[in-house]
Amino acid sequence: MKKTLLLLILVIAVASCTKKQNPFAWNKDRVGHLTKEMMVYQLDSLYSNDSIVKNIKGDEFSNGPSAIEIYEKGGKHLLTLTPVEEDSTSTIEYVRIRDNRYTTEKGITIESDYKTISAAYNVSSIDNMIKDAVVRIDDQNFYFTISKDLLPPEIRFDMTAPIEKTMIPDTAAPKYVFVSW
Repeated sequence: MKKTLLLLILVIAVASCTKKQNPFAWNKDRVGHLTKEMMVYQLDSLYSNDSIVKNIKGDEFSNGPSAIEIYEKGGKHLLTLTPVEEDSTSTIEYVRIRDNRYTTEKGITIESDYKTISAAYNVSSIDNMIKDAVVRIDDQNFYFTISKDLLPPEIRFDMTAPIEKTMIPDTAAPKYVFVSW
């Protein structure tokens, strides 16, 4: 009887110590409860307490799958998901983080500035695009964009100019933050 009681207490203690997943934690394998292995058809049960908006394409000029918007019941935009294919068994390819409550283990949110992000993670490359600089993070599945309006004038209109890490102001905030799987 004592062994059974001791075993029951041990099971309860272990069960109560298990770490609960933070719904706003983000890392290279997950964003909140969303993991890179999940399929589009699983979103309804995963976000059953939230609103899911699946855009319908009505234009023959659209490329790729339609974005899926996730909103909290109060209307706050949480995430924008882009599936690999236009199919319910497809996985998610890109996650655009829209809510500042999503945080990496190093404390980075969509409101973090360039100085904070580059201090927490190693910037592996910076791509020069038409209106933005795409800043890629080493060994992570996320990247963010910085508006070229914040960069020196000599590279704002030149897409061939290399963008160095030192050209981005420390106070520059990301325009967009994406997790790419």
